[in-house]
Amino acid sequence: MALVNEHFLKLTENYLFADIAKRVNAFKVSHPKQRVISLGIGDVTQPLCPAVIEAMHKAVDEMGVKASFRGYGPERGYDFLREAILKNDFLPRGIHLSSNEIFINDGAKSDTGNIQEIVRWDNSIGVTDPIYPVYIDSNAMIGRAGIHEGGRWSNVTYFACTAENNFIPQLPDHRVDMIYLCYPNNPTGTVLPKEELRKWVNFALHNDAIIFYDAAYEAYIQDESIPHSIYEIKGARKCAIEFHSYSKTAGFTGVRCGYTVIPEDLTAMTLDGKHRVHLNHIWDRRQSTKFNGTSYISQRAAEAIYTPEGRRQTQENIDYYMGNARLMTEALTRLGFKVYGGVNAPYLWVKTPNGQDSWKFFEQLLYGAAVVCTPGSGFGPSGEGYFRLTAFGERENCREAMHRIADWMAGRTE
Repeated sequence: MALVNEHFLKLTENYLFADIAKRVNAFKVSHPKQRVISLGIGDVTQPLCPAVIEAMHKAVDEMGVKASFRGYGPERGYDFLREAILKNDFLPRGIHLSSNEIFINDGAKSDTGNIQEIVRWDNSIGVTDPIYPVYIDSNAMIGRAGIHEGGRWSNVTYFACTAENNFIPQLPDHRVDMIYLCYPNNPTGTVLPKEELRKWVNFALHNDAIIFYDAAYEAYIQDESIPHSIYEIKGARKCAIEFHSYSKTAGFTGVRCGYTVIPEDLTAMTLDGKHRVHLNHIWDRRQSTKFNGTSYISQRAAEAIYTPEGRRQTQENIDYYMGNARLMTEALTRLGFKVYGGVNAPYLWVKTPNGQDSWKFFEQLLYGAAVVCTPGSGFGPSGEGYFRLTAFGERENCREAMHRIADWMAGRTE
């Protein structure tokens, strides 16, 4: 008899954004003439930049010629992209890595979900709260998160990030084996100063823990004092894995490409306490078994981002989205909302009026203004009383959404 992995049964019925889509579709059925503006899902709207398109066309042409055709690629990724990453993303910040420490993937979501496979199922886990759901859900699937009760997982340590502590997570008072950090943060849009990040690196080194650092939004950082990589902190090579994505940097949500950094200095202990194992090798072995590599076309597209034209063009799109963030922040602030984020990240984290339940506010905003947000409680217990807006929409849609919210708010107070 084949038995199901019952850890999957502990998950909530739907993934957060699938649940949102279900509710939005129900609204559309009952309001077929109403145009919905979605500021909830973090998908991009601006097209790929010309340098990327040109590189993809050239790569497609190469695949149509026998002499330049490519089949299975290297699981770690092609050298041309890994060298471009080292030269452009790390060396300018004084970070020295080798190409063997770079693993190209089909987007950061895959690796952030799969990375937990390389450590024992009974390791303890700690997460900033609120948090991107994939981190916890992937650990729940293996049984590491425990039981979900009252909006919390029993075996997860939550590092609360709220307005009361300026969204800066505090170190736990006990040992944690696996620590998830995401900065700039999704969903709050906040950042972590270098001195605060240094505390987490020192904690991990002292407790022989591993930090899983998601830097998917680092290209949006405007403040020069904020670190773009955890490897800007001394000692991080011995305790941290870092994830990067081109999805939001260059609009690759449909192209699929990113990369993971696993330093050769990073090790973990065997259960008997006698041996330390290099996790770079373990991940390489895992990828060789379960991953056939990212497409050649996608990797050539990613390489084009690092050309002078590609850098300028992708920056224009980033500036466009951050312009949306400023527009929405100013409009919501005028309406009396308390807004966080939106300065170094493309997300706005907003207090619900009068501490209202976040799902209830989601429903009221949808039915009152036909605008979609993401309820904060979907990101964890500390997300209750907040909602998230994304700046990845079209400029006119963002502007219209703010007008709709203003009209709706005015109607509520009449």
